[in-house]
Amino acid sequence: MTDSVPTRSKLALKGSSRIVSDFFEYSIHSILYQRGIYPPEDFQTVRKYGLNMVVSTDDELQSYIKRIMKQLHRWIYGGSISRLVVAIVSKDSGETVEKWQFNLEINKESPETVEEAANKPNEQIQREIQAIIRQITASVTFLPELDDECTFNVLVYADQNCRVPEEWGDSRTQELTGEVENVKFRSFSTDNHRVDALVSYKFSR
Repeated sequence: MTDSVPTRSKLALKGSSRIVSDFFEYSIHSILYQRGIYPPEDFQTVRKYGLNMVVSTDDELQSYIKRIMKQLHRWIYGGSISRLVVAIVSKDSGETVEKWQFNLEINKESPETVEEAANKPNEQIQREIQAIIRQITASVTFLPELDDECTFNVLVYADQNCRVPEEWGDSRTQELTGEVENVKFRSFSTDNHRVDALVSYKFSR
């Protein structure tokens, strides 16, 4: 019996899945900071993607996000998810007031085609991610202030047949009601995945 050697396509998929899950993780931290869900003193600055990024120093929040990311990486690698949503929810009313949506598409080409294609340079991927992160940071210039004290929920849209850990339960879609504005951000792609981002929020005329 011989050990199986990972093919180039499997290694590329694993690397691409890590890029996507890392992007989701840093995006969640950035959203929580920019929208004031946690106080600014609970964050520290780190260098990522050639940018100054913020990550939470709150132990409980860090542990929660890490648990999400660990499972999310498995689902991304397995091709089981199509969307990640960060819903901003009023603590008083339980109403969703803002929704950050990241749509994930998987390259459907055959492994042979993927292996033959030229690898997308990491520098180009990083530039695309930088553009989205800058848009998230700049979103405070047009998003309405959150009047209520808010919390957040993370929703993952996964295939019906994928295995879901016990701590992950079904949830309502948490759609926004009333007057809603949608702002689409830029996208980024690897050889295996494409991520599109947008934010939806309630507004008053």
